[in-house]
Amino acid sequence: MHRLRIISGHLCPPGSSTDQNPDPRLSDCGSAARGDPEDVVVVHGLRTAVGKAKRGSFKDTTPDELLSAVMTAVLKDVGLTPDKLGDVCVGNVLQPGAGALMARVAHFLSGFPESVPVYTVNRQCSSGLQALLNIAVKSIPFLMNILLPFLLLGVSVESMSLRSIGNPGDLSSRLTDNDKARDCIIPMGITSENVAERFGISREKQDAFAVSSQQKAARAQDLGLFHQEIVPVTTKITEDDGNERVVTVSKDDGIRAGTTLEGLSRLRPAFKPDGSTTAGNSSQVSDGAAAVLIGRRSAVDALGLPVLGVLRASAVVGVPPDVMGIGPAVAIPAALDQAGLTVDDVDVFEINEAFASQAVYCVEKLGIPMEKVNPNGGAIALGHPLGCTGARQVVTLLNELRRRGRRAYGVVSMCIGTGMGAAAVFEYPGP
Repeated sequence: MHRLRIISGHLCPPGSSTDQNPDPRLSDCGSAARGDPEDVVVVHGLRTAVGKAKRGSFKDTTPDELLSAVMTAVLKDVGLTPDKLGDVCVGNVLQPGAGALMARVAHFLSGFPESVPVYTVNRQCSSGLQALLNIAVKSIPFLMNILLPFLLLGVSVESMSLRSIGNPGDLSSRLTDNDKARDCIIPMGITSENVAERFGISREKQDAFAVSSQQKAARAQDLGLFHQEIVPVTTKITEDDGNERVVTVSKDDGIRAGTTLEGLSRLRPAFKPDGSTTAGNSSQVSDGAAAVLIGRRSAVDALGLPVLGVLRASAVVGVPPDVMGIGPAVAIPAALDQAGLTVDDVDVFEINEAFASQAVYCVEKLGIPMEKVNPNGGAIALGHPLGCTGARQVVTLLNELRRRGRRAYGVVSMCIGTGMGAAAVFEYPGP
């Protein structure tokens, strides 16, 4: 009954026709037009293509240029001028200071006025989602002048070509005296092996999941499903001989349509001699950026803008650092509980494929039907530009729900290094 009341509230908030008719089954409540004015809604979202790090389309492109491409495009598409932005939050992992300088440079390269502020956030692999969630909080009325119809921009970027995961920083020597603290510096690939060993995720299951990711992504690319979410970026590539050429990048680099189980089975373990995690069943190291425009529904309505999705709930949880990949298995139920939903109510789960081991574990643990998981492929095929991934997932999710042409729910989730998981629930309100 509690869940029914919550879902009814999503479909027909206070002030709708169901105030006079308490039975939600008899309601003809519309989606976008009759929503709660305090809903946090997504107006639009775009991403760049995802490039292979070090050797792909964006290997010579700086992150401020990637950011600028999506920041300007998402506003242009909806006809919004930058002065209507109340704040911008950028998710990033590898740039110094979470990319604070880089973000402000991108801001000005995009023609944004100095009066619009910007800041950055680093929650590792969930940084892109965290940027959106941070900015969503800013849309709450008591944190923002409700007389001003400002919108907010959650943006994310990573160049793993120009910056690599390296020195963990300045840490206490006491780290070795504390098991959990010491586990925070375990290489990510070893945490994948830990998940596979501890929870019995076989090499065969991991490889089958990886093949499926590649096949789904190849199909989506062939059908042009990513076209509406990708911003073409014109940039320069420096060849091995030093010559430069100009290219326009509009397709993801990493999709390997010819991937087979036989081919993956021949790959050697990447992190331990007797392991099961390989280059073929792990996410790719990548470059990319994404941007999501959000705001309170009242502000969006005042500006005459569309509603692509509604943020219904979110959760961030902690898990053991040595099996950090299980994070989504804990975060997703927490977010669904906030939303008053169950796995059965959700149409699409975008779960980041950091490693097939942890993705398979989470899917099996939660009993998610495989056809609901990453229907257009995930990070094993598309790539995982660390700070970008969360926002990229939101863009991909909402476009997929819109293609289905009816009201639907979707979940975005990912594991987080050092032992965390994050998840968010979105509703597509229908055409």
